[in-house]
Formats: sequence, C-alpha cells, structure tokens
Amino acid sequence: MIADLVPAGVLACDAFDDAGPDAAARLFSAERAVVAGVFDERRREFTTVRGCARRALAALGTAPVPLVPGPLGAPRWPTGVVGSMTHCRGYRAAAVARAAEFAAVGIDAEPQEPLPGIVATRTVSDTESGWLEQDFSRAAEVPLDRLLFCAKEASYKAFSPWLGTRFGLRDFTVRLRSDGTFHGMYPSSSGPLSAIRTGGFSGRWVARSGYLLTAVAVSADPLTR
Repeated sequence: MIADLVPAGVLACDAFDDAGPDAAARLFSAERAVVAGVFDERRREFTTVRGCARRALAALGTAPVPLVPGPLGAPRWPTGVVGSMTHCRGYRAAAVARAAEFAAVGIDAEPQEPLPGIVATRTVSDTESGWLEQDFSRAAEVPLDRLLFCAKEASYKAFSPWLGTRFGLRDFTVRLRSDGTFHGMYPSSSGPLSAIRTGGFSGRWVARSGYLLTAVAVSADPLTR
C-alpha cells in the first residue's frame, strides 16, 4: 500500500503480519543486540520491518547491511541511501531511495482510529484544527486527528535524520487536504531549511484497509542539498 504514495525512484515494501517471507529475515548480530530481552511481539515486528527494508534495498541494488537505530532513533541506512520504516498493529513497511535523487524519505502507518484525547491535544494546534474544520466536512470518514498525527510522524521521520535534530510533532505545521495530499512547514528552528525552501514541503496520504498511511519524499535537487 505504501508504494502507492511514494514517487518514482522511491522503492517500498510492506507486510500485513509477521508470518510471511519477511518474518524469516535473519537479523545481523548488531540488530539482535537491539532487541535482546524485548517481548516476542516487538522482536517479530522489528524483524519483519527489516525484512521489508532488505527487499526494498535489494530492488534498489543495495546489499543487505545491519539496520540499527542511530542517536535519534531512526535506522542507519547504507551509504548513499535514504529511507524510512514504520510498523503498527498488523502492518509493517519500509521505503528507500538513492540519496543522489532524494534528500529525505519519511513514511508512517497508523490504525484508522481516533487518537486518545490527550494525544490529540498535544498534536493538533488551534490553527490546524481550524484548517480541518474548513477543509473537511463534519462527516469525514477518516479520523482527522489520527491522520494529522500520521502526517506529522512521516514529516519527522523525513527531516529529523536529515538535519540531525530531534523535533516534536508540534514543531511541524501541517495542513491536510481532502484530495489525499498535505502541505507542511518546517520547524522554525530548522535553520537552513527556512532559507532554502520557504514554501515548505508536501506529502501524500491514503486511508485503506483499516489503516492511515502517509509519505514525504524530498527531492535532492540543488535547493535541498
């Protein structure tokens, strides 16, 4: 499903459970160390999503390497590759691209359910809430608070590793559009980005099979390098 959201040049792979071929992916010793002592469910999803990532990397022509979390929690990708992983209840996915073509990639998946109230309060700003009321009908078929959370997660996964900065979800301002796209503004503290692209960035979303999926892919043109 995530492959339908990313542009040409970004390769994606997903899985709906931990029983398929991706679940049989063998972890490198460095990866096994990351999940040593964790619950079996966490180990299975960790393994499956890396199986998805290795399939996507293979399609890109890149040999498998350990995909361990870096200082900001995002996986360390092979040299010359950018990418993102996501997993939620019943779904795992990964997307990768060549760094020569894309400066950053971020994906996220969430169950198609409303956010708990306290999480929504911490995620959705008054401005964003006003946009949701303006751009979507009151009978919207998707939980807009969760969808906005999902869009901000994909934005964070794209820009935080690229800039080497840990942001909060409220640092991103995102306007969802009913046509399956969204527009975001970088955190005010993102320094060079405000000078590079004052127009912000765009992403895509879809609600399908009980999931909300979002993706951000930033082209590595001279303005974003």
